Amino acid sequence: MSRKMLIDGDLDNLSGENDYDFDLFVIGAGSGGVRASRFSAQYGAKVGICELPFHPVSSETIGGVGGTCVIRGCVPKKILVYGASFGPEIQDAKEYGWKVNDNIDFDWKKLLHKKTEEIVRLNGIYKRLLSNAGVKLFEGEGRIVGPNEVEVIQLDGTKLSYSAKHILIATGSRAQRPNIPGQELAITSDEALSLEELPKRVVILGGGYIAVEFASIWRGMGSTVNLIFRKELPLRGFDDEMRALVARNLEGRGIILHPQTNITQLVKTEDGIKVTTDHGEELMADVVLFATGRVPNTKRLNLQSVGVEVDKTGAVKVDEFSRTNVPSIWAIGDVTNRMNLTPVALMEGTLFAKTVFGNEPSKPDYSNIPCAVFCIPPLSVVGLSEEQAIEKGEGDILIFTSTFNPMKNSISGRQEKTLMKLIVSAETDKVIGASMCGPDAAEIMQGIAVAMKCGATKAQFDSTVGIHPSSAEEFVTMRSVTRRIAASGKPKTNL
Repeated sequence: MSRKMLIDGDLDNLSGENDYDFDLFVIGAGSGGVRASRFSAQYGAKVGICELPFHPVSSETIGGVGGTCVIRGCVPKKILVYGASFGPEIQDAKEYGWKVNDNIDFDWKKLLHKKTEEIVRLNGIYKRLLSNAGVKLFEGEGRIVGPNEVEVIQLDGTKLSYSAKHILIATGSRAQRPNIPGQELAITSDEALSLEELPKRVVILGGGYIAVEFASIWRGMGSTVNLIFRKELPLRGFDDEMRALVARNLEGRGIILHPQTNITQLVKTEDGIKVTTDHGEELMADVVLFATGRVPNTKRLNLQSVGVEVDKTGAVKVDEFSRTNVPSIWAIGDVTNRMNLTPVALMEGTLFAKTVFGNEPSKPDYSNIPCAVFCIPPLSVVGLSEEQAIEKGEGDILIFTSTFNPMKNSISGRQEKTLMKLIVSAETDKVIGASMCGPDAAEIMQGIAVAMKCGATKAQFDSTVGIHPSSAEEFVTMRSVTRRIAASGKPKTNL
């Protein structure tokens, strides 16, 4: 078969003569890959996509249509967060007049079964979305063997080769393990979502969002949880004031924090796993979770032989249009290690299709992207943190904060504060950052993100009528400046 090669890198009109098997072949059917495939097909492209066979726990040879978020990430994690939230809620209900039996049973296996049912359902929906869009799905491991050629290794070992005018890498990332003696005794977030038994004693290594979310999940279900992290506060990179409140809330719910600490060794004993820290502490655990970051899935893609550049972490290097140094090969999502969020991968996939097949070159806009950490209660942010705003040094900034006990807690007696915060440019009056730690933070922050994307000013926030009684109204009633920081101010150390 003759294979026409894309040499000059121009986005050719697809209506011309074409000797390729596909206009586009996508490796990886996670959120970004599925979005790019469907939208490209809607523009009239002939699209193929490959994905590893389905299983809740991933490996180099197991995956599933839907990817990390749907199968072993955001969705199942959020289901477990919901499950964990009911325990404290039931206790709080007593002060609202509900007579609750003190002996409350929790059936972990039932929740796990319902979680698995849901991700199987979603896996089927994603497959139907591809089929309905006319995208050809191949089950197997994909690798790139030329600028316009991919190879799919099927489950029985058979190798299929296809040519494509454009190749898109959307293989995501996977959890990594630190090099600690006894590391094989620990699990990652993949296995944490599919444990056969609920652990009574848990040790978590890591201070990022995965670590604090699983700490909240297991503590909410009654487990004893020790959270070990290297910094003074968890959630490095977030606003320091919010990080401090998250830490207080975690401790308030009974999670034992070990800041500025690391694990030096894991040893299997008759009583479980013995965890030794660099401070000489010894903790016993039924489960040890490593939540120490993720690495791009590029190891088995054969990128080096094709000449696709990657950085030191293995992430695919791309330009502002998601194109690699090889003109016919593109990459989106976590595999590029830009902003590793599912909605960002969806945005990149949409704009890839528009650029390549819609004749409308479009760059992803990474400004004012909201995100949330689903600890209990959750944290959500959009725009700049106070530290980032100071670091930018673009004039004086005004900080508005509101700390209060949510109305619901005034009856239940739960001692857990909510904190809301706005960062405002003193020169333009524009709101350049917003954050909240408290119930429904993510639901509230999505609306704030729309306002900020539209360039809303503090005066416009102030002129908006609040919904009463609600926590959300605090964002439009913060009238007094908490502090003003001069442009010459130095950022606080990100602890």
